[in-house]
Amino acid sequence: MDFFFRDIGMKRGVRQRKASVREWGRACGAWAFRALPGVFVWLMLVPVLLLVGGKAQAAGCGLTVKPGFQDVVFSSGGLQRKAVIFVPPGYSGKLKVPVVFDLHGSNSFPRDQFRRSHWPDIARQEGFIVVAPQGGLDGKLPGTHAWNVPGVTSGNGPDDVAYLQATLDLVKDRFCVDPDRIYASGYSGGGRMLSQFICNGNGDFSAAAFVMSLRAGKPVARDGKWLPDPTSCKPSRALSIIAFWGMKDHTNPYAGGGRPYWQYGGETALYRWAELDGCKSVPSLTKGVRMSSMAFDRCRGGVHILSYTIADQTHDWPDESVGFSMAPLASTAAAEPVPADQHASSVRAQKAMFAARRMWAFFSASGKTMVMANAPKADCTGKPAAGMADQIPDGVCAAPLDPNVKPAAVESHVTAGSL
Repeated sequence: MDFFFRDIGMKRGVRQRKASVREWGRACGAWAFRALPGVFVWLMLVPVLLLVGGKAQAAGCGLTVKPGFQDVVFSSGGLQRKAVIFVPPGYSGKLKVPVVFDLHGSNSFPRDQFRRSHWPDIARQEGFIVVAPQGGLDGKLPGTHAWNVPGVTSGNGPDDVAYLQATLDLVKDRFCVDPDRIYASGYSGGGRMLSQFICNGNGDFSAAAFVMSLRAGKPVARDGKWLPDPTSCKPSRALSIIAFWGMKDHTNPYAGGGRPYWQYGGETALYRWAELDGCKSVPSLTKGVRMSSMAFDRCRGGVHILSYTIADQTHDWPDESVGFSMAPLASTAAAEPVPADQHASSVRAQKAMFAARRMWAFFSASGKTMVMANAPKADCTGKPAAGMADQIPDGVCAAPLDPNVKPAAVESHVTAGSL
């Protein structure tokens, strides 16, 4: 009898367990039916997410590249285009590094520009990549080139704007670069090309340098004055700019005039960029016999504009005899233009820097002042945006600049030299 009841109990337990299993199975089936669309979508998205994430993380990183000078050839606009790239010693392809684009002037070529600018020397010391693109037009001298600057050159030449963008894309794909530290410098026609590239809304560069070349759009005559055409320069972002001018430059005169592509002067170009960058209305000016500087600070997004005018400088790229006295970058001491009464030997004793070295210091500093770029935008109609009360620095909502208002001269070098 005990065995009989034990047997009945066991059978009941088995039936109960089977029922529980069936209920559990039905519950799992119902959950799977409800969750199946989501699971399917997730499974479909995983490869896409991996592809996108891998692209963002691994574009150019992990690839082994031999250091030194490299000639690259690639297609742009159906044409075979060239560039020269310098990869510094110690480049591993594992850590993201900065990049500087070095645009040659008219009747020149990439390696000639490298010899002129000395950018590879600085890159070798600082560990960044330098790219020298090659203009699409033939120069006046055999083996030289010039840029097909939009709105300047005539005819149906190659699209150099598209070529520069293709060069940027190639560098990002082949090298492990920091997209927030891509800079550019342009000399003469290369600077005019760089100006228009940025004016066209290409926002890859975090800061730019110009030697005898800064433009802010095509020249247009208004009320008897030559001014930048605002419709031809619409940059996508505020941009830190450093410019160098020769007061004896008769090719691209600082005072204006010259060839049809030039006309408005360097100061007019600077004021227009200060307006585009939303800078404080009155710049600081440091005057000297050999060299003077103009600086616009507290601009939108934390950018800065710095300009040097060199009294005896012609259209040539400033060589090492035109030095810039500079404190070590780690120091908070101000970096200053070379005092007018100092001899070249004294300049060298004070860590004199040639133009490209000064540009690199400016580029490095500009990367530390971009923190405001992601801050909430101010409402410039009269009151700050929500949560921004008492947090908007002077100059963020700057009034349009008047080129007829002369900048205030100051005694201190701190504003210009600290950039």
